[in-house]
Amino acid sequence: MSPPAARPTAFRQVALAAGRDLDATLAFWRDILGLETHAIFEPPGIAFILVGEVRLLFSGGTPQATVYLDTPGLDAFCEQASAAGAAFTALPSLVHIDRLGQFGAAGENEWMAFLKDPAGNTIGLVERRPG
Repeated sequence: MSPPAARPTAFRQVALAAGRDLDATLAFWRDILGLETHAIFEPPGIAFILVGEVRLLFSGGTPQATVYLDTPGLDAFCEQASAAGAAFTALPSLVHIDRLGQFGAAGENEWMAFLKDPAGNTIGLVERRPG
């Protein structure tokens, strides 16, 4: 089978659960992650946050998800977020040595940390560091 003539090239939107309290979830993304709400539609009770060119869609009926965000200065960010009350499920740790450049520049290391928002969505924070 030959590859398709066209294929996806970037994230456009990621759907995440808002849980039972849309306002609390949006406050977490604003106060802990520093991302502002782009739009809220009532009804039906959905909201959008923009991260670069990717839309995050929050609604009560969406299952919990995981989103990965590039986070330069990962260690400092995690310290700041912890001080603001964020509970991490995993602190920054090395997850991949990219010797061949499969996911970025060859020889870089990929570090990740994980936390959850009030709706139970997992947020992976990613930083690529020189090897």
